[in-house]
Amino acid sequence: MAAENSTAVFDHQSFLKNLTGLPGVYRMLDAEGAVLYVGKAKNLKRRVSSYFTRALNRRIQLMVARIQAIEVTVTHTEAEALILENNLIKSLKPKYNILLRDDKSYPYIYLSADTFPRLAYHRGKRQAKGRFFGPYPNAGSMRETLQLLQKLFPVRQCDDTFYNNRSRPCLQYQIKRCGAPCVGLISAETYAEDVRDAVLFLEGKTRQVIDGLAKRMERASVALEFEQAARLRDQIAALSRIQEKQYITGERGDMDIIACSVKGGAACIQLFFIRNGRNLGNKSFFPSTAGAEREGEILSAFIPQYYIGKQIPQEILLSHPVDDRSLLEEVLSQEGGRQVKLRLQVRGNRAQWLRMAVQNAQLALDARLASKAGMQKRVEALQQALSLDESPGRMECFDISHTSGELTVASCVVFDGTGPLKSDYRRFNIEGIQGGDDYAAMAQALTRRYTRIQSGEGVLPDILFIDGGKGQLQAAANVLDELAIVGVQLVGVAKGPDRRPGMEQLFLFGADSPIILPADSPALHLIQQIRDEAHRFAITGHRQRREKSRKTSVLEQIPGIGSKRRQRLLKQFGGLQGIVRAGIVDLERVEGISHKLAEQIYAAFHEEK
Repeated sequence: MAAENSTAVFDHQSFLKNLTGLPGVYRMLDAEGAVLYVGKAKNLKRRVSSYFTRALNRRIQLMVARIQAIEVTVTHTEAEALILENNLIKSLKPKYNILLRDDKSYPYIYLSADTFPRLAYHRGKRQAKGRFFGPYPNAGSMRETLQLLQKLFPVRQCDDTFYNNRSRPCLQYQIKRCGAPCVGLISAETYAEDVRDAVLFLEGKTRQVIDGLAKRMERASVALEFEQAARLRDQIAALSRIQEKQYITGERGDMDIIACSVKGGAACIQLFFIRNGRNLGNKSFFPSTAGAEREGEILSAFIPQYYIGKQIPQEILLSHPVDDRSLLEEVLSQEGGRQVKLRLQVRGNRAQWLRMAVQNAQLALDARLASKAGMQKRVEALQQALSLDESPGRMECFDISHTSGELTVASCVVFDGTGPLKSDYRRFNIEGIQGGDDYAAMAQALTRRYTRIQSGEGVLPDILFIDGGKGQLQAAANVLDELAIVGVQLVGVAKGPDRRPGMEQLFLFGADSPIILPADSPALHLIQQIRDEAHRFAITGHRQRREKSRKTSVLEQIPGIGSKRRQRLLKQFGGLQGIVRAGIVDLERVEGISHKLAEQIYAAFHEEK
C-alpha cells in the first residue's frame, strides 16, 4: 500500500483512514523516493498514527516533516515483521534508523575431517566437512587461540597444498609446534590423541584434558620416559594457567554479554563472547544512532541486526532494558532453534561481568570520541580502501637500511587503532647475505620475526606492510608460506613513478593491479605515517650500528662501568644482545651493579634517538 502526494505536506489523515490494523512493516519516503525510516508494528494503523498524533522528539519531528509517502507490507505475525524490518534496514540503510555498520561474518576455528585433521582460520559459510568452533570477536582473538593450540597440542595448521607436497619437516616441527604427519614422524594414534585434546579444549573441557594428561604423565614416569613426562607436565601447567585466565567462574555454557554507552551524540556497544564457559574476547561496535539517545532503544535495534542469520547463544545479558523484549526472545529462539533468554537482573559473577562490559563500552566510546577526527578515521578509511572484512587491529611495517650494502639493518614498527606501539618495535642486524641484496635482507628479517611469533613470543598482525614493490612483496609472501602463516594481509608500498609523496602505489598480494589512493585519503596518510616511521627506525638503527663499528662499545661509554663490571655483565647475559634485552631489575642482580647504575645501563641501550 502506498500514498503519493504532489503537495509539499503529506496528507496523513487520508492515508490513515485506509490503513490496516494488521501486523507489518512501514517505510517512510521523502520527495525523491528515498527511504527515510523502516519500522515494524503489531498494529500498523496505531503505530503509524502515533507519528502524527503525539509529541515527538526533535529527531522524529525532522523525519516526519520530510515524509511524502508511506509504504507498508502486511505480515502474518509481529515476529515476521521484525525479521522483514531487519532485512530492509540492512539492505536500504535508511537515514533515521539506528544502523549497525559492522555486519561482516565472524571468524571460526575449523577442524577438518582429514585422516590427519588440520586446525585453520575460517570465515564465511560453514559448509565444509569437519567442525567449527566460535565465533570469535575478531581475527586477532582467533589467531591467539590458534597459537595457544599450537603450543599445547602439535596439530598441523598448514593448508593442504603445503601439507601434501612436503618431503621434509618444516620449521613448525623443529620448534615443536607440529608432529610432522606430512612425513610420517608421528603415529596416527598419537596424532588422534592430540586432536582429541584440542577439541576438548575448544569445547571448554580443560579439566578433562588435564586429567588425561596427568594419567599419561604418570605412565611415562613409570616407564622411565622422563623427557615425555616433562613435556606432559609443561602442558598441564600451561593449560592450568590458561584455564585461570579464560574461564568465567560457574559458567560452562554459551552466553553473550552486551553493554551500551551513549555520549556526545555517539554510541558504543560492547559485546563479550562466552562459548563453552570460555571468554573468547570482546568486540566494540559503533552504530549510527540517527540521533537516538536511549541505550535501550539502541540495543533493541542492534540485537536483531546483529543476531538474525548468525549463531545465537542460549543467554544474552543486557546492560539496559530493551523495547519488545518478549518479541526479541521469540524471534531469536526461532532463529536459533532453541530457547533464547535476554536477561537484565543478574547477580554475583554475572553482575560483575556485566559491569565490566559497561566499563569497556564507556572507555571505548571515550577513546573513539577523543580520536574521532584522527587515528580512528584513518583506520576505518584503510579498512575500506583495502576492502578488509574488519577494521585492522594490528599493523606492522618492515624497512631495510644500509650504506653501500654494509651493516644492513631491518626495522619492524607496529601500529594499532591508537597509533604506534613503540614497545613492540624491533630491529634486526642482517648478516650472511650479499651486500645490497634487499630481498634477502627482508626475507631474513621476516623469518626471524615471525619464527619468534610462531614460537609464542608475540602476536601476528592483521596487515603486514612492506616498503617496496612486487619483488619485496613476493619475498615476504615466500617467508609466510614457509612458516605456514595465514590470515595476514600483505601490502607492498611502492613510491610512484616520480617518487613524490602522495603518488604511492599499493600492491596487495594476489591482486593484478596496484591501488592508487587520492593524495588526501586518510588511509594513504596512515600508510605514509607507518612507512615513514619504519624508515626512520631503520635509519636510526643503521647509524647506531655504523657508529658502534667505528667507536668503542656502548658499555665502555657508560660512567662507572670498568673492565671487570663489563666482563661480569657480558658473562651474565651471554653477550651484548642479552644486556640489551635485560630489564633494570635483571641488571641489578649482577654483582657490583647498583640500582642507579642499572638505570644508566638500561638508558644507554634504550634511549630514543
